[in-house]
Amino acid sequence: MNHDHYDDAYIADWLGKVRTIAVVGASPKPERPSHGVARFLALHGYKVFAINPGQAGRNIAGLPTYGRLADVPEPIDMVDVFRAPEYLAAVVDEALALLPRPKLIWTQLGVRDDSAAAKAEAAGVAVIMDRCPAIEIPRLRLPRVA
Repeated sequence: MNHDHYDDAYIADWLGKVRTIAVVGASPKPERPSHGVARFLALHGYKVFAINPGQAGRNIAGLPTYGRLADVPEPIDMVDVFRAPEYLAAVVDEALALLPRPKLIWTQLGVRDDSAAAKAEAAGVAVIMDRCPAIEIPRLRLPRVA
């Protein structure tokens, strides 16, 4: 897939399909974008899990926090990545090891690794890169998920 551009309908369709989201790299600091986006997604109706090894067992933005994706006690529909691009391949590997696998790997603004995306897509996992769901949801006027 070409990750230089996404149709609005494609983004809206994915954000309408997912219900559980793991935010990898969620920060306990309220001023950090990962904290605000995790909170926004939860307030928008998604079931959100924060992933931060140093904060496992605590709450980030009022959300349960786990050290790694495999620790989340239920299937994850979307992995939202707040890690530097050089770590994306490792996050993809961790996501692909889950059973069932997530349906979508989403990377935040500035996070892009075409090789990691190709690996995920070859395994049947969709990828949206260099976008923020907390920007896309209001921009596309998407309703709160049920």
